[in-house]
Amino acid sequence: MPNDSSSLPAGLEAQALAEAAGAAMFDRDPASQGLGMTLDEIRPGYARMSMRVRADMLNGHRTCHGGFIFALADSAFAFACNSHNHNTVGAGCTIDYLAPGRHDDLLTAEAVERALAGKTGIYDVDVVNQDGRLVATFRGKSHRVGGTVV
Repeated sequence: MPNDSSSLPAGLEAQALAEAAGAAMFDRDPASQGLGMTLDEIRPGYARMSMRVRADMLNGHRTCHGGFIFALADSAFAFACNSHNHNTVGAGCTIDYLAPGRHDDLLTAEAVERALAGKTGIYDVDVVNQDGRLVATFRGKSHRVGGTVV
């Protein structure tokens, strides 16, 4: 999809580009789609995604497997760091699990850009349940590679 936003004010142009990049990435992301994730909001340096915890996501303790919580946080991180329309990949991350996700919880991951210098970015992602309880916190480091998303 061509992006003819040169006549838009800079903030609106950046927002339109973030939305186009987010839509293009989501269309090409069967992993996030297959887990039932939705891209709820995107803007430059920011993304919010959500995912309902299904029965097939539960571990032996009958709580959400940490890998699924990680996948949600990682996807929000990916969308936030690609929101500037530069192909960007994860260079490293950490996650801390603070509370269990439960069957049918609606988990929401909010990724916020904390720093962007040259080709490197730092992003913090909080994952909360529908009651606002903090389930996990994730920090990702990104690295810009060649090309654009759209």
